[in-house]
Amino acid sequence: MFKHILLATDGSPVCDRAAQVAAGLARTHGARLTAVYVVDPYPYLGIGQANPIGFEAYIQAAHSHAGQALSRAVEAAQAGGPSLQVETRIVEEAAAAHGIAQTATDEGADLIVMGSHGHGALRKLVLGSVTTRVLAEATVPVMVVR
Repeated sequence: MFKHILLATDGSPVCDRAAQVAAGLARTHGARLTAVYVVDPYPYLGIGQANPIGFEAYIQAAHSHAGQALSRAVEAAQAGGPSLQVETRIVEEAAAAHGIAQTATDEGADLIVMGSHGHGALRKLVLGSVTTRVLAEATVPVMVVR
């Protein structure tokens, strides 16, 4: 049924669970699995314009966190069964929700799997703001994992 699954991650524990679910689906359907992390530059814009060195430090830290989050997602996906190839992508220059939805389109994914909430300040809500926006913007089905 699914040929290419896109796993959105921010490195949070709920995204680890989403990685396990995505991997199980990929194994069941013989689908490709791609994990994506979106480096969102927008929280820093405005502040960074006054201090370009600060913006560079922010981007470097975000890339470091992206690498850790993607490694964690790959580890979680590979832990649940037979060996599974997981491709990784880091997306820049986009808000998180738009980057996830656009990557699904660009990569030809037919399912997005993501956590119900991540590291955001609104994580106590049933659905995080990024998840809500992906649900509204995505052109493919979205599976939300709690």
